[in-house]
Parts: sequence; structure tokens; C-alpha cells
Amino acid sequence: MTPVDDSPPPAAPRAAGLPRRLLRPAAAVLSGLLLYASFPPRTVWWLVLPGFALLGWVLHGRRLRAAFGLGLLSGLGFMLPLLHWTGEDVGPVPWLALAAAEGLFIAVGCLGIAAVTRLAYWPVWAAAVWTLDEAVRARIPFGGFPWGRIAFGQSESAFLPLAALGGTPLLSFAVVLCGFGLYEAVRQIMAYRSTGKVPRAAVAGAAVSVLVPIAGALAALPLVDDSAENGTATVAAIQGNVPRLGLDFNAQRRAVLDNHARRTTQLAEDVKAGKEKQPDFVLWPENSSDLDPYLNADARQVIDDAVKAIGAPTVVGSVVEKGSDSLRNTLIEWDPDQGPVATYDKRHIQPFGEYMPMRTVARFFSEDVDRVQREFVPGTEVGVFDLAGTKVGLVTCYEAAFDDAVRDTVTHGGQMIAVPSNNATFGRSEMTYQQLAMSQVRAVEHGRAVVVPVTSGVSAVIRPDGTIVEKSGMFTPDALVAEVPLRSSLTPATRMGPLPEGVIALLALAGLGWVSVSALRARKARGAQK
Repeated sequence: MTPVDDSPPPAAPRAAGLPRRLLRPAAAVLSGLLLYASFPPRTVWWLVLPGFALLGWVLHGRRLRAAFGLGLLSGLGFMLPLLHWTGEDVGPVPWLALAAAEGLFIAVGCLGIAAVTRLAYWPVWAAAVWTLDEAVRARIPFGGFPWGRIAFGQSESAFLPLAALGGTPLLSFAVVLCGFGLYEAVRQIMAYRSTGKVPRAAVAGAAVSVLVPIAGALAALPLVDDSAENGTATVAAIQGNVPRLGLDFNAQRRAVLDNHARRTTQLAEDVKAGKEKQPDFVLWPENSSDLDPYLNADARQVIDDAVKAIGAPTVVGSVVEKGSDSLRNTLIEWDPDQGPVATYDKRHIQPFGEYMPMRTVARFFSEDVDRVQREFVPGTEVGVFDLAGTKVGLVTCYEAAFDDAVRDTVTHGGQMIAVPSNNATFGRSEMTYQQLAMSQVRAVEHGRAVVVPVTSGVSAVIRPDGTIVEKSGMFTPDALVAEVPLRSSLTPATRMGPLPEGVIALLALAGLGWVSVSALRARKARGAQK
């Protein structure tokens, strides 16, 4: 049975010139801004800790209605700047709608956090509730939108080794726990200064909340291993660039294809001249050929010529016709001798981008929904290609945000991971850096090298320890050639899969359940006294 925390709260701090009633709302917005600032391309990952410490102060002991409002302010402070890239070419309405929806999810989570602050050792329960909220956001609606998971802002963090132990859910949980623990430590110090008493259980809980995540990250360091268990492979990632920014680049599909073919041919010339090492295989990005090579003989010839020139199996991102009214976002394994020999169809397709749910409702917010005239359909099979003897797991762009999509490629034998992507629609926004950070976290989570070829940047080669060894600029043609380690062992995170997230979710539900039971008992007791 979990006792209720009866330690006295400290007096609320005052801010000069700021009315007292506005202090917590302002702090809620600031907490969200600190969470946003902790995400790439900035490297100040540690700002997440004061962000959650401040959120802990904002929510601790609040009534549920107030907690919902304060949580919404924090969620908007976080999501509005984080997701600004979603309106890069379609205007502010879709961006504002998405940020508001994500902010509402966070508000509901903060309602639960405020409820469990009534329990002893509340930082543990609160961190579990936040992680449960992330799990729900990653699944509903329309398959979920995991962007903004705290784990994805920790690609350069001291906590990153925890990804290898329990995946992104454990990483998020530990970071949030440490942040709430910092506030609880300050709260207990202020309570001591006010009363002179030391509630040992509360102090111990605060210390554990701060120190256990740090100790856990240190203990998990041996799990981060970038040794070559199965030898190495030399891989080339081609970034062909696009003719111009924005959605209209799709109208120039042949130019995009020519750019990637041209850069591959140039790499072949550099190999012959001894300037670059011959790659074992080549990776083109998502949408590198929006012309279906199965139907377009000209596109097929362009690809075939480039692949023959480099003399290595090449993964080509294409849009493939599926019937008369639908498409597939397909990666094609192209052999220099046999042509296309295998395909992988993207399984997690992007709502409001690759398909349009509730089209009539969406049109109310933006007429740009009609740009999606032919919808994509999802694939069903896990993508692992055998490229010159190397098992390469395939994760297409948006799929990198989904735990199951990445893990499946490793459990199906992937010795490294490729994440072909297309960020051209989002211009020079932070989107490409946020997505690159996901791939860094995935590298550590599964102990695999990750190669990210992108149409227009940033392309990168990531070692299994999360470090970036090769990186391109944005909107410039490039070819990254690197030797990467191949691995077959499984991290604890890969082996356990969704288990850590499930345990944390049960912990959150247990805390919320106990608060509900306690409130019901208190209500009955008051009724009996009357």
C-alpha cells in the first residue's frame, strides 16, 4: 500500500513584477519551452531536467482542473515550436492543429501527474504517467504520432545508454524521473528551512529519483558496443538533392531521379580514380525515383545505368503504382546484373501526408489536403535486404519514430539499419535534425550502425554507439562512403521489446488507481461524518 505524502510544501516563490496568479501559468509555458530547447539541433539536452523540475513545481498538489490548464500551456510551449516544420509549405493551420492536439495529450498526462503528486515517492509515479502518455500518443489516433518523445531529445545525452537497456520508454522514464526528482529535492530543502524537520522517507525518495537514473545510465554503459561482430561493410549513401524546396519538387520527379543517378555515376568515377573506396552496396533515399520504374521504361533505364556504373546492389526509394487509385512507398533492391530483385513497402505511412483520413474535415482546415489525390497503402512485411551478403534492415523515414518498425528489422536478422528519408518538403527546418536524432537513439537502442540517406539533407552514417561519423550538408549533392561495423547480438532492449513500456504503463495505472481509491475513501468518510 502506498502512503500519501504529508510533508509540508514550501512557500511558492515570488517573481518581481509578475502577479502571483500568473506565476504558475508563466512557469508552465517556460517548462515547455525548456523541453523544446533540449531537442536537436541544439545540444543542450540537459535543459530537459530543469524543464521537468519546473513542471513538477507547476503541477504539484494542483487541483485537476488547474492541472489540465497548466499542462496544456506546457504542452503548447513544447509542441508549438517543436512542430513548426509541419507548416513549412502548407501554412500555419495544420501546424497549429497538430500542435494543439499533441498539447491536449500532454494536458491529460499532466492531469494524471498532478493526481499522483499526492502519493509518497510521487516522482516515480509522475514519470510513469508521463511515459504512459507518450505511449498513448504513439498509438492514437491514426496510428499515433511519436514525435516529441523525451527520449528523442537525448541523442547526445549522458542518459543515452539506457536506450540499450530498456529502449525509448525507459530512456524517457529515467530522464523525466530525474527532472521531477530535482524539484522534489529542492522542495524538501525548502521545507527543512521552513520547519527544521527532515522527513526521511521523502528525502530518500528525492535522492533515489535523482541518483537512480544517473547510476542506471552509468551501469548501462557496457551495453553500448560498436565492435564489428560480423566484420564490416563499406556503404555509400547518396544525396542527390532536389531542384527546389517545397511540395512542388514532386512535379520535377525526373529531375530528382537524374540528380541521384548523376551523383551515383560521379561516385563510380571517383572509385575508378582511387578517390573513394568501392562500396559493397549503395543506398538512395526515399522518393529518389517518384517515377515507377516498373511502368516507366525511361526511369528504369536511368536507374539501371547508374547501378551498373557503380557495380553494387543499390536500394532505390520509389513510388510504385498499386491498382488504379493507390500507391506504395517502396524501397527496391536493384542488382547491377538482374535489375529489381526485392521490395519493401513502407508499413507506417504518414496520415495527412501519404493518406488523408477524414478528408472532408481536414479540408475545413486547409485546401492543401487535395494535393493528396491518390493515397498510399501500407505494406505488411518486415524489410530486410541481403545486400552483397549483408543483412540490412529497412526503415523508411517516418517509421524511425515507431519502436516496432525499427525493432522488427533487427529481430529479423538486420546486421545494420538503413533509414532512407525525404525531408525536402520541410525546407531548412529543424525536422531533419530531429529525425536524425531518432536514428542516433535507435543505433544505441539496438546496437546497430544506422545509415540515413536523405534527398536533400542531412544524410549521415551513425555507429552503433550513436556517434555520427559522416554527415552531409543540407540541399547539396553528396555521397557518403564509410565502413560500418556489422553486428548480430541483441541488446536487452531489443530482446524485451515492448515489455519495459508495459511495466511502466502498469506502474502509472497503479498510481492513478491508488489515488482514485484514496479519493473515494475520503469522500465516503466525509459522507459518514455528516
